[in-house]
Amino acid sequence: MRLFDLLRTLDSEIDTVRCKIHLACSNGIDDPLQVFLAGKFDEWQAWQTKRNFERPLVLSLIALPQPAQWLFAGVHDVMGSEQGGDGFHYELRRRDATDEFDGRLVVSFRRPGRQSYLLAERWSNQLAIVEIKSERMRISEFRGYSWTLLTKSQLDIVVRQAVHSWRAALSAVSGVYLISDRATGKLYVGSATAGEGIWSRWCAYSATGHGGNIELKALLNREGSEYADNFQFSVLEIADTHASQDDVLERETFWKQMLLSRTPYGYNAN
Repeated sequence: MRLFDLLRTLDSEIDTVRCKIHLACSNGIDDPLQVFLAGKFDEWQAWQTKRNFERPLVLSLIALPQPAQWLFAGVHDVMGSEQGGDGFHYELRRRDATDEFDGRLVVSFRRPGRQSYLLAERWSNQLAIVEIKSERMRISEFRGYSWTLLTKSQLDIVVRQAVHSWRAALSAVSGVYLISDRATGKLYVGSATAGEGIWSRWCAYSATGHGGNIELKALLNREGSEYADNFQFSVLEIADTHASQDDVLERETFWKQMLLSRTPYGYNAN
């Protein structure tokens, strides 16, 4: 199905000749997908360096890591604009009829060169819906082990939705991971050596907050289970799932020494 065909069934006033398409891509400073996941996309989009939204409607699409795929981020009425600072601030008002698909529709479209602001009537036939997610996207696709950084709430989403790119990547490796307490700065170094690798261990943290670890369990008993929301998860080092347990545990010990994660400085008991 084409995107505009669906949108017109939801809101008859969404007409291509009244609409500007905004292809939101990284500008070298901000990644609009991360801005969207942080809940700040509307505010970010409202500031433009030029008069880019001189039509009654703006349809927003955000670049995804997959080539030629975009996340639908809503349709907005342009209520006005004013010049200030280094650009223009637009007053944009969401059209409620399309909000149920905000962050859920994935659209296929090959961007024409480097253009980011398109007249909708020229390109609407090339905007095809390729996926409708069951839930609003709240986490980006897996980017790489060295880029992995998830808060506890983000980990819960990844596990609950069994996001394919994350599950496939984390299930394929054993290795050493880090849990950081954002409230205190204390660290816990852990390892995964069997089964579904890091994925299996992190599912346990999602379920309990402590994953069975002695010090983390004691911490949550003192502070309450909601304290786990302060945790963030990252990968220090990977090995394939066939690596020996002794090798992985030796590397875990190295990272504990390097990061001083044993008590009283961190949450490792040994």
